[in-house]
Amino acid sequence: MKVVIIGGVAGGASAAARLRRLNEQAKIIVVERGPYVSFANCGLPYYIGGEIRDRSALTLQTPQSFLTRFNIDVRVRCEAVKIDPAAKTVTLRDLESGGETLESYDKLILSPGASPVRPPIPGAELEGVFTLRNIPDTDAIRAYMESRAAKSALIVGGGYIGLEMAENLLRAGLSVTVAEMADHLIAPFDADMAADVQQYVRQKGARLLLNSGVSAIEKQPDGRLAARVGAQKVTADLILLSVGVRPESALAAAAGLQLNERGQIVVDEAMHTSEADIYAVGDAVTVKNFYTGQETFVPLAGPANRQGRIAADNICGISSAYHGTQGTAIMRFFDLTAASVGLNEKAAAAAGIAYDKTYTYPSSHATYYPGSTNMSIKVLWEKESGRLLGAQIVGFDGVDKRMDVLSAAMRFGAGITDLTELELSYAPPFSSAKDPVNYLGFIGENVRAGRLQQFYWHDVDALPRDGSVTLLDVRTKTEAAADAIDGFLNIPLDALREHLDALPKDKPVYVHCFSGQRSYIACCILQENGYTCYNLAGGIRLYRSVKREQVLQTQ
Repeated sequence: MKVVIIGGVAGGASAAARLRRLNEQAKIIVVERGPYVSFANCGLPYYIGGEIRDRSALTLQTPQSFLTRFNIDVRVRCEAVKIDPAAKTVTLRDLESGGETLESYDKLILSPGASPVRPPIPGAELEGVFTLRNIPDTDAIRAYMESRAAKSALIVGGGYIGLEMAENLLRAGLSVTVAEMADHLIAPFDADMAADVQQYVRQKGARLLLNSGVSAIEKQPDGRLAARVGAQKVTADLILLSVGVRPESALAAAAGLQLNERGQIVVDEAMHTSEADIYAVGDAVTVKNFYTGQETFVPLAGPANRQGRIAADNICGISSAYHGTQGTAIMRFFDLTAASVGLNEKAAAAAGIAYDKTYTYPSSHATYYPGSTNMSIKVLWEKESGRLLGAQIVGFDGVDKRMDVLSAAMRFGAGITDLTELELSYAPPFSSAKDPVNYLGFIGENVRAGRLQQFYWHDVDALPRDGSVTLLDVRTKTEAAADAIDGFLNIPLDALREHLDALPKDKPVYVHCFSGQRSYIACCILQENGYTCYNLAGGIRLYRSVKREQVLQTQ
C-alpha cells in the first residue's frame, strides 16, 4: 500500500506516524509546501517574546527524524499542484527547482490546514504588516522588530493568538494596542466573562480598542505605519493581523472534492472525502459541533491530531470515527488564565437551545493554605435535560485543571447535577474538599430543584425601585458603605434573622453579596421564613466588572 499525505504539521504528521505504527510495509510519502514538516505553531508567540529562547525547540520532527524513526519519505518545499482522483495520481512541484513529478497513490490524505486572513483593506500588504502561521512568519517578525528597533505594535484581532502576541510583545518591551471589532475580547467567551480579561490586559499596559475595526493602513514618511481604527488613527512600528483563518481547500476544489459554503472539505466521521480513497483532516475539513450537531469551523491542533489518527486507522482497516469538536481552548496572559469549552450564550441561543446558567467565584485551593486566589466560572446547561453545554473560566491558578475536568465530563454527556458526584483529588495546596467543579453541581442541583432562584447582572438596573420589591444587600456595613448599588437595603447576613420584621413577606426579595455565596445563605433563611427570594448570580463582583467595561466603551 502506498499512501501520499499532502501537508504535515498536526494532522498530516500525526496520520503518517500512526500509519507506520499500524503498517510496517506501507510506502508513506509526506509532502509539505513549507520548510518544516512538524513544528509547534502554538509556541510561536512565545519565541517572538523571548520566553522560548531556543528556536530549534519549535521543530518537533524533521525529514531526517521521520526517515530514521518511521521510514517515512518526507519532502519539504514540495507542493502538490494537482490531484487526479480517476488516475489516483498527484502532481508535485519542487519549489526549489521548479521541476514537477507525478506520484501515484493507493490512499491520499489531505492536510492542507488554514491560512491567516488578510482583510481586503488598503495597506494590508505593506511592509511591516504581518500574519502569524508558521516559523518563517515568526522569523520575519523577529527580524523586522530587531532591524527597526520596534517600539510599538498594533494587533488587529483580540482572540487567543492576538492576546498571546500582545503578552509577548509587551514582554519584549513594545507598547501594544489591541483593536477588536466586537464588543469584547476572545470570541468564544461571553462579554460578561471577558470583562475581567479586558481589565487585566489594560492593567498590564496594553491599550484596548473594542468595537473598532481597521479600515485602512498606510506608510508614514518616517517609515512607521498608521492604521485607521474606527474613528481613530493609530501609529505603530509593526502591525499583526490576527482576525482568523480560512481553510486552504483550492487543491481539493480543483480535484472535484465536495466543499461546503465556508470552503471546508466535506468529510464523514471516518474522515473520508467525497472521493474514494481520499481522506482529509485538520483545519480545512468540516467538523460537527459536539453539542449542536451543526457544522462548524474550529481550527485547533488537538482535533487535527485526532483526525489524522482516525484517517490512518480507517486506511488500515480499523473502524474509527470523529464524533465532533468541543472547542476546548485555553490561553495565558501573564499570570491570568482564560479557558472555555462548548457553547456560549450567543451560540446556545442561535442553536435554539433553552438553557440555564450560573456563575461562581471559588478559591483555587483551600483558603487557609497560603496563596489561594479566586477564579470566575460560568456554566451553561440545557434547561430540560440538565446536560452541560458550555463553560468559561478566568483566574490565576487551577483554571486548566477545572476546565479539563469540565471538558471531560461534557464529552461523556454529563449533566450539571452529575458534577456533585465527581470525586476529585484534594489536598490543601491543590483544592478544597468540595472542589469548585463540585460547587457548580451543587448550584445547578439547587436551581433545577427549585431551591434556588437566580437573577443576573443584566437584570439589576431594571429592577423596580418603587417599593414593589425588596432589594437587599447582605454584605457587611463596611462593604456596603464602600460600594453600594442604588436602591438596595443593607442588612448584613449575620444580622438578617434579627431584622426579618423589616422585610415585608408579600414582596419578592432580590439579594446580593460580593460573589453570591452569602446571598444564597440569606435566600435559604428567607425562603424558610416564607419569603420569595432571588439570588444575584456572580454577585456585585460580576455586576461591577461588566458595568466598568460598559462605561469604558462609551468613553
